[in-house]
Amino acid sequence: MIGLDETCLSPHLGPAQRDHTRLDWRASYGMPERVRPVAWTCACRATVYELCEGGGQGFIRRITQLDGDHRVDESHRWSITETRAIWTALLSGRAR
Repeated sequence: MIGLDETCLSPHLGPAQRDHTRLDWRASYGMPERVRPVAWTCACRATVYELCEGGGQGFIRRITQLDGDHRVDESHRWSITETRAIWTALLSGRAR
């Protein structure tokens, strides 16, 4: 279930389902791209996810916050339609 805490404005991930799809995460390319986050999860958690779109493609960015530092990983690129479906699966716990 996607939850919103009283103090949070963005959604939290639902618990991972037993048979969830595992996404392939890779270190961020770090290259300047014309992409923008269009949705994101709440920053009150150690891991924040962003749905990014640009140039007719989309991907999911995962930012893990570690003691004042952070690590950025990104998923594979898909069509925007596919990426939005995977984003929905991520929020509902059917993907991680």
